[in-house]
Amino acid sequence: MTVAGRAREGGGPRLQRLASLTATARTLTASLAGFLGFPRSQNDNQPGYREPGPAAELDCLRHVLAPALLAAAEQRSEDVGIGADRVLIQWGVISEDAYLEYLAADTGVSIETLEDLDLADCLLPQHSIHLCARHGILPIRQRGELVFVSAPHGYSARRIARLSAEYPSLCPRLRLVPVARFNAFLEYQSGDALGDVAAEGLAARFPHLSAAPVTTSQSPTSRFFRYLLRLAAPTALLTLAPMLTIDICGVILAIWFLLFTSLRLAGCFSPPKRRRRLPRLHDSQLPIYTVVAALYREASSVAPLMQHLNALDYPPEKLDIKLVIEADDLQTRAAIAKLGPMPHVQVIIAPIAGPKTKPKALNCALTFARGTFITVFDAEDRPDPGQLRGALDVFNTYEPEVVCAQASLCIDNTADGWLPRIFTAEYAGQFDVFLQGFSNFEMPLPLGGSSNHFRTDVLREVGGWDPYNVTEDADLGFRLARFGYRSVMFPSTTYEEAPARFGAWLRQRSRWMKGWMQTWSVHMRSPWQLWRDAGPGGFFTLNIFVGGNVLTALAHPLLIGEILVRAVMSLFDDSVTSFFEKPFIELYLATIAAGYLTTMVIGLIGLAKRGLLAESWVLLLTPVYWICLSIAAWRALYQFLTEPYRWEKTEHGLARHSRIAASIRNQKTRRRAAQR
Repeated sequence: MTVAGRAREGGGPRLQRLASLTATARTLTASLAGFLGFPRSQNDNQPGYREPGPAAELDCLRHVLAPALLAAAEQRSEDVGIGADRVLIQWGVISEDAYLEYLAADTGVSIETLEDLDLADCLLPQHSIHLCARHGILPIRQRGELVFVSAPHGYSARRIARLSAEYPSLCPRLRLVPVARFNAFLEYQSGDALGDVAAEGLAARFPHLSAAPVTTSQSPTSRFFRYLLRLAAPTALLTLAPMLTIDICGVILAIWFLLFTSLRLAGCFSPPKRRRRLPRLHDSQLPIYTVVAALYREASSVAPLMQHLNALDYPPEKLDIKLVIEADDLQTRAAIAKLGPMPHVQVIIAPIAGPKTKPKALNCALTFARGTFITVFDAEDRPDPGQLRGALDVFNTYEPEVVCAQASLCIDNTADGWLPRIFTAEYAGQFDVFLQGFSNFEMPLPLGGSSNHFRTDVLREVGGWDPYNVTEDADLGFRLARFGYRSVMFPSTTYEEAPARFGAWLRQRSRWMKGWMQTWSVHMRSPWQLWRDAGPGGFFTLNIFVGGNVLTALAHPLLIGEILVRAVMSLFDDSVTSFFEKPFIELYLATIAAGYLTTMVIGLIGLAKRGLLAESWVLLLTPVYWICLSIAAWRALYQFLTEPYRWEKTEHGLARHSRIAASIRNQKTRRRAAQR
């Protein structure tokens, strides 16, 4: 029973007072958050908003720092649209702890260490405590009184300074705490609730859209007989008419195969849509942007990743970077610590509840995200510096139902072997050719696992990522479509590392195939409901593209086997007609040839767009690559049936060659030569 409920039943004056404090805290927290600079969007500031008046947050530093430095910080505050205190902290001129000491001495607002507080002192339910991280206000009980702990960001320090001058009687009700300590406290105190939200939030809200295990009241015996009944019809057909059954299945697979290749070709030749170019946004017009990277055993990738994130063309004062790591990953945690203080970076330890997957880690970050928009990068990613601004242009250009912008992914270590080379052609065809066509046709996009940008409020609305789906990206693209939203491609590139060894490639591709099986099975639980939610385009895209991606890989060796069996039978059995006179054989041969040719054409177009036609020779290995895809698909099917939630991690940082790094080195060499 809640505190308020026990108080209503006559729990005594003390309990009644606590219930009153709790109700008051819930009412006042939102009001105070808005007053201190955390507005309706649950972010630091509305895009383009500027706090009027002088930078009162610098008054406490007038006799501490040089006037010229304070003037520069105030000017930067005006240019960027954020508090001058955040500018100084981001510059590294002063630590946040030191600044708050000066602010407390100047305003009379006390510092709160949070060391002596526990869950009983927090006046919000455990499952709501972590939500305070979004607006930086936490109501607590101290000596029977209601007190608000504030972690200043945005313009809140300026408003606290004004509040202390205009309403000094309210200062005893306020406490100051650094943002990092505030977030760490919330993360620790709401650990169980945070784990539940991250692991089970989607299943609790939308169970029909989650790949989480389905609990059923049926007994094991009834489930066994249900599965036995499903197998009865195909078993009877195979027993009574084996050749006819095989032919029917082969024709169905071939038709699905051809539909898949036709859909891919249709995407290649769709007319591009022209998008008007917008003027560059002033820094003060930019919203807070959350950037998330889920890291596991990525100690060697942390420093390069932060180097590339810091190179983004975006004010660091308006970046909200979340690095999510696992509790047992001490090496990655140590690598992050070696980088030193990073005011715009929050390190989140993923709770152990639920599966240990990337989407669960992303959900942990979503809980603490302050940005109006949010994007995801992998540990090895090298995004274009202008990618965040490019995504904002998309959201400002398209209608409000466009809530996701997907950048192109490109392989960086192409020269590391034939697998990275053919991976380069595959990615070029996928992201630069037919997914662009899907976007132009306004069809649901099976998103890539990186460089997808979302409206944060909509991402929360649809339940975030599915922690039980091992290709959470493709699933999310279709879930957005079922909620009536659209995803689009936009012209920006993130460079990634491809596995160079077959074992690493096989594990990665098996995980992708397994995730596509999960995505198809989840959304096809109710085909009619999928048709109603996503429309005919979404229904056929899911079945032909996602289902076809897996089914063609599974069917490829079966069709080849059927051809070989009939060829052998025609040699040794006079009753079998001529091999090439069999209509099914002609269909199978045409199907396989169409698959190979489509892959080669799409890859060739993609490589041409990337200026990498010198690598097009690798497309001659398409039949070999399809055999590899079939091995991965059958391995994925086995795992889908035996261990559907197992996440096979892809090792990064193993590339021997990098086209981007080589290009940067060449540019530096040319600049040095020109200087001589």
